[in-house]
Amino acid sequence: MAEKGARPNWDSPTQFIMACVSYAVGLGNVWRFPYLCQMHGGGGFLIPYLLMLFLEGVPLFYLELAIGQKMRLGSIGAWTSISPYLGGVGLAGMVTSLYLCLYYNIINGWSFWYLFHSFQAVLPWSTCLLSANRTEPLEECRLATPTQYFFYRETLNVAPSIEYNGGVHTGQALCLLLAWLMTYLFISNGVKSTGKVVYFTATFPYIVLSIYLIRGLTLHGAINGIVYMFTPKMEQLLNPSTWINAATQIFFSLGLGFGSLVAFSSYNQYHNNFEQQAVIVSLINSFTSIFASVVTFAIYGFKATVNYENCLDRLRLLLLNTFSLAEDLITQENVLEWLQKLNSSFPLEFSQIADNVETCDLDKELSTAVEGTGLAFIVYSEAITNMPLSQLWSVLYFFMLLMLGMGSMLGNVTAIVTPLKDFKVFSNLSNELLNGLVCVFCMLVALGFTTPSGNYWLTIFNDYGANFSLLFVVLIEVITVSYIYGISRFSKDIEDMLGHAPHWYWRIMWRFVSPLLLIALLVFYIVNYVRGGAPTYQAWNKELGQAELTEYPRFGQAMIGMLIVSSVSCVPATALYVFCRRRKPRPTAVIA
Repeated sequence: MAEKGARPNWDSPTQFIMACVSYAVGLGNVWRFPYLCQMHGGGGFLIPYLLMLFLEGVPLFYLELAIGQKMRLGSIGAWTSISPYLGGVGLAGMVTSLYLCLYYNIINGWSFWYLFHSFQAVLPWSTCLLSANRTEPLEECRLATPTQYFFYRETLNVAPSIEYNGGVHTGQALCLLLAWLMTYLFISNGVKSTGKVVYFTATFPYIVLSIYLIRGLTLHGAINGIVYMFTPKMEQLLNPSTWINAATQIFFSLGLGFGSLVAFSSYNQYHNNFEQQAVIVSLINSFTSIFASVVTFAIYGFKATVNYENCLDRLRLLLLNTFSLAEDLITQENVLEWLQKLNSSFPLEFSQIADNVETCDLDKELSTAVEGTGLAFIVYSEAITNMPLSQLWSVLYFFMLLMLGMGSMLGNVTAIVTPLKDFKVFSNLSNELLNGLVCVFCMLVALGFTTPSGNYWLTIFNDYGANFSLLFVVLIEVITVSYIYGISRFSKDIEDMLGHAPHWYWRIMWRFVSPLLLIALLVFYIVNYVRGGAPTYQAWNKELGQAELTEYPRFGQAMIGMLIVSSVSCVPATALYVFCRRRKPRPTAVIA
């Protein structure tokens, strides 16, 4: 291992907090939390979410910061210092961070793509391209909607299935290259360069979210979305999935298990007050999720209200044209009443148009949950097209997404580079060279995500590259600290750094509550995976203009298994390797 004394430090505790906020507050706060909030009963979801924050999130965040600051090593070196048999814990986290790095920057590439296309007189996802006869829009676009068509066909050039092979999307490849160049510039000189960048990546998204909140609250129908968000469906508290998803969201939004937090805190001064910082960063992260959700639901309300009123307008025109009524007789406000009257009064005539009658329901529009990229690149894009000065709002939004993504990438790359620097074979390499090698390697592998089937491979990495692995890694971490290293010894280390022992609350969480919650999450994950049957993905059907649920082929399922096993197996494989080395008999000297 490299000497501990040569390790650089953050310039100030504030810089460290900014780095943690920039890493922890990411795209998941903007798109996954609002999705879960919408799916699990609006304000009712906040109850299990906040409980899990204090029972699981903050204690585990505290634990990882303490380990990094005490050992002053990356994840592999830190856990090896506790026990040579546990080096695989850090290695598993590093492998998981590598998988995340491989696909995460392609999402930043999409942000670049949308950002560049925002500087046009007409946003390209606001209208459909014309068909070959130049008189009507493309059928696929008409069936899908312009925003979906632009994302799936123009941005991704998506294939009909994961089994399709095709060349690299040049535009996406260039955006990916730009994303990795920016990442390298941000982390090229280690904490010295990262520490300066995080002030911007950590604060700029809040500026944009605040601007969007003000704008969102002035949009027509925004209040419908906010009321929907804060109207609790208390029956969801009886749903086990609500509690499991709340715990999982806290777990992953804080970035536990990757090794990034251990790496960041290893650059702290030995007596830095990480206890206070753990609470501050955890609360900021959760506040951001709720804040971003208010913004998102304001946009949701606007979009849902526009769609609902457009539906009413189409229904109104259908009734006026069919029954030859005066235009001022039927309005948006009474069209549903007239629908019932005409249906009961003229059933024969009404039966002729029954197939064309749409069901207009505002609650249904609001309750349509959209997750991940669908929320970020389709729902928001569609809402933006209906705003005045749509180009301005588009630039602000996608630049904010880019900064959120870049802030998380700093932590992900640091989780790979820091453990490598702790080994002699890499310790002599300059920060610029080692960071450059990691970035180039990840970028070359990630080019596969820019092919027509690349989005389906990205989905595999996103869904299976980290979830089970991180739950397993953090469970081993907390068991190691509580029952192998020992709570008493760990408490003395903390007292040595902070000047006081950890409160009884933290010790109870580490020893009993957090391990039990993690075991429950692992059991739920395994049972849910087994009961769910063969894994599936959303394959784009261009004839229908929509995504269809499709079962992964065997090679896709094999890839899922490889992603899970390759990281989890690091823990037992490393322990077995160390055991075998120690059992190997040493050669005895021959006496002449």
